[in-house]
Parts: sequence; C-alpha cells; structure tokens
Amino acid sequence: MHKRLLIFTAATLIASTAAMAQTSSGSGIRYKWHDAQGKVHFSDSLTAEAMKYGFDAVNDQGLVIQHVPRQLTPEERAAANQLAADQAKKQRIEQDRINADAQMLEAYPDENTFKISQQQALDTLDQQIHTTQLNLKTQEKALTDLLGRAAEIERTQKAVPKFISDSIASQRAVVTGQQNTLQRQQAARAQMLQDQAVQLTHYREIKAAQAKPTQ
Repeated sequence: MHKRLLIFTAATLIASTAAMAQTSSGSGIRYKWHDAQGKVHFSDSLTAEAMKYGFDAVNDQGLVIQHVPRQLTPEERAAANQLAADQAKKQRIEQDRINADAQMLEAYPDENTFKISQQQALDTLDQQIHTTQLNLKTQEKALTDLLGRAAEIERTQKAVPKFISDSIASQRAVVTGQQNTLQRQQAARAQMLQDQAVQLTHYREIKAAQAKPTQ
C-alpha cells in the first residue's frame, strides 16, 4: 500500500510539474527556489536544481500558486520506508491482538469456562511432571543397583568389569537427563502459573470492556 502511495505521489508530482511547464509559456509563471547555500534563484522553466531543492511556482503578481517540496535523498527515502514499515507492523500487531481477544471471548463466554481451560493445561503439565518423576526414580534405582554391584566387587578386591563401569557411566547420564527434564518442566509450570494469572486479568479486562454500553 505504501509503495502504491509513493508511486501515486510521484505520478502526481510529475503530472503537476508537466502541467506547469506547459502553461508557463506566456502565462507569466516563474519558478523560485533556494540552493544548498540558501541563495534564491528564479527561472522561467524548471531546472534540475529546482526539482532537487524544491520550488515555488510564482505568478506574474509574485504570488506563490503552488509549492513543490524537494526530492528526498536515498537515506531519507529509506528512513521514510522504514517508518512506514514499522507503522504497518504496529497496525498488524494491534489487529492481531483485537482478533485474538475476539476469539478468546467467543471460545470462553464466561470466566468459569476460561478457568477450566487454564486448569486443564496445568493438569496436562502436572501429568508430564509426574511421569518424569516416576521415570527418574526408576533410573535412580537402576543406578543405585549398579553402584551396589560395583561396590560388592571392590570389596572382594577385584577390578570392576568394564561393562559395569560403562553401564554406570551410561546410567548416570540417563539420570542427569531425567533430572534436567524435570527441572525444565517445573520451571515451565511456574511460568505457566504466571502467564495464566496475566491471561486471566486480561480476560477480565476485555469482558469488562465488552459489558460497557456503547455510546
């Protein structure tokens, strides 16, 4: 859309300057502009310098009948394009938020259904945590058994077989992996509780806004 606007603006400027150029002959129109040093220039026809710095079309009474701004530098055009892109992004984000709020109200017509949905999500994560805890206990017991076997062999003053040593190292890695998984899940649960509190507050706000009478 912004690109079409730039094209339209450029086309309008070209058409405008072309029309002025066609009517300037014998109409008394002159062109006035300031150069980079601020010096005033007048011309009976448009020049590249006038187009570069912007100009005023002046009639034979000395009155400005049209002002054409200067051409943007590549840097200014890039900045303008970036600003337009940023504004469009903000508009998209705002529209996405509005759409998400509308979908939330449609899916959860009252606070009770919204809380039930939140609890279901929490219950699912709690089940995952419980499963990981059970797996961790099983893997820790397996590691304890292997360490016990190695200790019994050492008490007989014999060398622990390599396959047992390798099994102990492998089992330790499994236990560490389960411990890390449990930590991540517990951290995710804590974060979910925080997020759900924020979501519930937001839900109440949009419900309150929906309940307000329209003016």
